[in-house]
Amino acid sequence: MSEELAPLREHIAQACRVLAARGLADGILGHISLRVDPRRLLVRCRGPEERGLAFTADADIRLVDLDGEPGAAGELDGGYAVPNELPLHTEVLRRRPDVEAVVHAHPPSVVAADLAGLAIRPIVGAFDIPGTRLAAGGVPVYPRGVLVRSRTLAAEMVQALGDRPVVLLRGHGLTSAATSVEQAVLQSVSVDVLAALSLRVVAAGGTLVDLPEHDLAELPDLGGAFNTATAWRHEVARLP
Repeated sequence: MSEELAPLREHIAQACRVLAARGLADGILGHISLRVDPRRLLVRCRGPEERGLAFTADADIRLVDLDGEPGAAGELDGGYAVPNELPLHTEVLRRRPDVEAVVHAHPPSVVAADLAGLAIRPIVGAFDIPGTRLAAGGVPVYPRGVLVRSRTLAAEMVQALGDRPVVLLRGHGLTSAATSVEQAVLQSVSVDVLAALSLRVVAAGGTLVDLPEHDLAELPDLGGAFNTATAWRHEVARLP
């Protein structure tokens, strides 16, 4: 496999472990991809010794094209295969030129909140400013609880996603799209936290109330150096 892509493989593998450490992709489900050029992407593939996202190794990250074929000689050798839901990634990359990275995860709190009829809403303030802003813009739902394993199903999901960064998948999980792997993962974490808080509020007998517009307007943009870079260092530091 090409040595020049080694740092990106390491980065994606680490991000997979972050998802697992956060409980967003328990077991053997979930994957992350990163666009490399107009026709190819790096994606976590299924290996011959699959142990789940928490144990993702650099070698599990393989280069493929938008049709699921090897992106270079040897990339799918050794018993490796693309994930069944590769179209979930490739259709986003085909239809959203602003997106470079895609995360697919199965956070239990997100699934539970959606099934309970609880939308992801801006119910907090400075507790999570990026998450609040994301929720204020709306988090759509793809209403089919299916394995997104064809371009037809993936196109439906992307239509539901629209121009938003995250879409929930009914009875399934979420898809997060961003300009970087870090941002795609951090968006997933924020949505998961908001879903978990919503469930706790309702379980305690409370009512979900959106943050008032005047409070939302007071929330500063702390910048990418803090919102993404510092937050990502924290996530990596939390890994075992």
